[in-house]
Amino acid sequence: MRKHSKLALALTGALIAAIAVAGIAGATGFTTRAGNLILTGDGKITPKALSKTKFTSIKAAVSGSLKTVDGSQPPITKEVNVEVDKNIQLNTKGLAVCSSGQLEAQDTKHAEKACPDSIVGKGVTDVRVAFPESNPFSAHGPLVLFNGGSGMLLVHAYVNVPLPTALVTKVAISKIHNGRLGTKYLARIPVIAGGSGAVTNFSLTVSRSYNYKGKSQGYLTAKCPDGHFTNQAQAKFNDGTSLKGTVVLPCTSKG
Repeated sequence: MRKHSKLALALTGALIAAIAVAGIAGATGFTTRAGNLILTGDGKITPKALSKTKFTSIKAAVSGSLKTVDGSQPPITKEVNVEVDKNIQLNTKGLAVCSSGQLEAQDTKHAEKACPDSIVGKGVTDVRVAFPESNPFSAHGPLVLFNGGSGMLLVHAYVNVPLPTALVTKVAISKIHNGRLGTKYLARIPVIAGGSGAVTNFSLTVSRSYNYKGKSQGYLTAKCPDGHFTNQAQAKFNDGTSLKGTVVLPCTSKG
């Protein structure tokens, strides 16, 4: 497999990790460790004061880093499963839809031009690349989130590794009924034989306001009936490592 193709697969794990953090809508100041692997993250949702009964538009800004205790290459993400509080929801009513075919083989500028009205978030990611035949190096590039229609989120990334590589990743979104948990984000990452790249840092903002039938709409919405949100996330890696945690976030009820 060519170098840039291998990294494209590796980047899939990096971007899904970012989506997992975005899915828990601002897990402020957490650190979790499994064996040699450490994931840290920070973020916030605004506004913090929310209606008890009405879903209103919010913005989630998150960042994080993935590293190993001994400084070795982090493993590649294999699967991510995020289950989000039922009081945090996605609203796609009247929002434009983008298809993966419109984004494939496009740089960031042309991807955004292809589906400008379906963009729901933006960010950046850093990846550490360690090919067997060369010294490790870092690659930095943008990522853009698009509404992919019912039950789908599309993530577009474009990184020089060193050849320019475009990657479109699909994240399946479904409703669940698991106590306080109401939405599930799921992505399975192909096993990468001899994977050479792994995420080291990311930042992401999820926010979109738009009009539909004369009314203002928000893509990411929430209400705060009892002062907190409960979210769960699990990430599995190709070396057998698994990170799992529950995050309880405070909010202020009003109205």
